[in-house]
Amino acid sequence: MMRLPWENQTVVEFVLKGFSSIQELNIFLFMMFLVFYILIVSGNILIVLLVSFHHHLHTPMYFFLVNLSFLEIWYTSNIVPKMLKIILAKQKTISVSGCLAQFYFFGSLAATECLLLAVMSYDRYLAICQPLHYPIVMSFPFCIRLAASSWLCCFLLTAVTTVLLSRLTFCGSNEIDHFFCDFTPLVHLSCMDTSLTETVAYATSSAVTLVPFLLITASYSSILTAILRIPSGTGRQKAFSTCSSHLTAVAVFYGTLIATYLVPSANSSQLLRKGFSLLYTILTPMFNPLIYSLRNRDIHEALRKCWSKKPRFLA
Repeated sequence: MMRLPWENQTVVEFVLKGFSSIQELNIFLFMMFLVFYILIVSGNILIVLLVSFHHHLHTPMYFFLVNLSFLEIWYTSNIVPKMLKIILAKQKTISVSGCLAQFYFFGSLAATECLLLAVMSYDRYLAICQPLHYPIVMSFPFCIRLAASSWLCCFLLTAVTTVLLSRLTFCGSNEIDHFFCDFTPLVHLSCMDTSLTETVAYATSSAVTLVPFLLITASYSSILTAILRIPSGTGRQKAFSTCSSHLTAVAVFYGTLIATYLVPSANSSQLLRKGFSLLYTILTPMFNPLIYSLRNRDIHEALRKCWSKKPRFLA
């Protein structure tokens, strides 16, 4: 088959189209995403600082919450600043190495969030279903091992997919119809056989999303059973309140993730896919600090203490 001259040219940079189909809204989108980004970073930094400086929050649950908040600061900072740049810039390019680096951190952090949510569900399971064993099992060294294993495992697994992507040759069109470097758009631009890369990516992504989801489901099935066995309504309400925030965060994260990848991949639905992608790249990290603080008495108490200790000249 005869190939056109441009099809033999190796791509050295990509063009992130972003939201170019609705350019008339560029200024509005820029301002909105900038406000969201500031809220995400400030909200998660606030949680990290509150837990760090208040000893009554030095518990396994809040240790994992700090990990989650730190992750979401890094997660959004990997995507949003570049997205803000391409919204306004005429040159919407990103180098191949920069694109692969963005994908690597995006994939690693998204996978780590899945494992951290599973670890947090296990923490709630022990607290409610095995309260007598909880202080012994969830020791501080064990919490550190759980968190470190989650981070290390996901960064190593995503590295395998990223190495395979880096060995692909990208030629022909260099336009990515997305606002960040996701796996599917990258693979579609390759002029090589990508079956091995796609198989490995599917296997690793399934391992870090489905397995934690099953563990979360099993944990909350046991938690629900234990709560229903509590005789008093007050006791049931108190037990459920200790895990309601985490359960809400799990529902939001997995709900948006599933919705995104169930959307048809046809060109006519590409704008819709971008919209769903915004849910788990921006809205979920923005809502998590609110979810974990609005109904949390410990966080409220820490905020009250901080407010009461403010300098008099600010009063």
